[in-house]
Amino acid sequence: MIDQDFELITILGPTASGKTSLAVALAEHVGGEIISADSRQIYQGMDIGTGKDLSEYGDIPYHLIDILDAGQIYGVGQFQKDFHRVFQDIKTRKKIPILCGGTGLYIQSVLQNFEFTSVPRNPKLREAIEGKTIDELRKDFRNLPLHASFEADTSTHKRLVRAIEIAKWLETHSLEKNTIKAPKSLTFGIHPTLDVRRANISARLRSRFEEGLVEEVKQLMAGGVSKEMLIFYGLEYKFITQYLQGDFDYKTCFQRLEIAIHQFAKRQMTYFRKMEKDGLSIHWLTEARFEERLAHVKTFFPIKFVP
Repeated sequence: MIDQDFELITILGPTASGKTSLAVALAEHVGGEIISADSRQIYQGMDIGTGKDLSEYGDIPYHLIDILDAGQIYGVGQFQKDFHRVFQDIKTRKKIPILCGGTGLYIQSVLQNFEFTSVPRNPKLREAIEGKTIDELRKDFRNLPLHASFEADTSTHKRLVRAIEIAKWLETHSLEKNTIKAPKSLTFGIHPTLDVRRANISARLRSRFEEGLVEEVKQLMAGGVSKEMLIFYGLEYKFITQYLQGDFDYKTCFQRLEIAIHQFAKRQMTYFRKMEKDGLSIHWLTEARFEERLAHVKTFFPIKFVP
C-alpha cells in the first residue's frame, strides 16, 4: 500500500526476466493497458527474435507493438511522441497505463522528459564516424564544445555516435523548451539472480532457434529488409544475418549470440542502476518465482491514480 498519487506503472528488467507476464497479470488486477518500451517489437515480422508473443496479452490491450514495417528506423524521439499520445488516450478512457520493457533509454526518456531526442539524424556525419573505434569516438566527443545541459550516454559505440551527432547539431541550433510534463510513475524492476538470468537467457535462445529464428530472418531478407538494417537491429538479427552470409557456422552462431545476449543483459542492469543514480526510484523484485513476484507487486495496491 502506498499513499501517493501515480499516473503510470512501469515494469522494467533485463531480457528474459518475465516482464510481459508480470505486466499482463498486473493489468488484469488494476484494469490496465500496456505500453511497450521495446525498441524492436515495434516492427512487424520481427517476432521470434524479439520475444514478441501477442497471445500472451490475452484480452489486455497493448500499444506500440507492430507499428512499423521492418527495415525502417525508429528512435527515442519518436517513441516519446508515441508514448505521450497513447498515455493520454489510456487516461482519457479511465484505464491504468502500464509501461513495460527493457529498453532503458526509452523508459528514462519519458520518465525524465529527455530534451535532446528531437535532434535529427545526420547521415553524412554518421557515415564519416561510424567506422571509428569506440576510443576514437570518445576522443572526438571530448574535443567538442558541449551544451551545458547535455549529459550524454557514451557507454556504447552506437550511443557515442548519437552523442556526437547531438553535440554537433547544438553548435548551430537551439532547442525549444520541452513543455511536456513527465508522468509520475510507480516503477518496478525485476532483478533475477545472475544464475537465474543466465539460465533463462540460454533456455529462451534454444527455444527461439527451435521455433524458427533462422527462418524468420530469411523471410525478412526475402521481404526486402537489407542485411545492413538487420545487422543494425542487433543481437539475434545481427548474428543470424552474419551466419546466413557465411561468416561462421551454425554452432559458432549460437555460441556467439548466447554470449552477446548475456552481455546485453548485463548492460541493461547497468543502465537501470544509472537511472537510479539519475534520480528515478525503482522498487526491485528479487523473487525467483512469478507467483511471489506478483504477490509482492500487489501489496502496493490499490493506488489512487490521477485521472
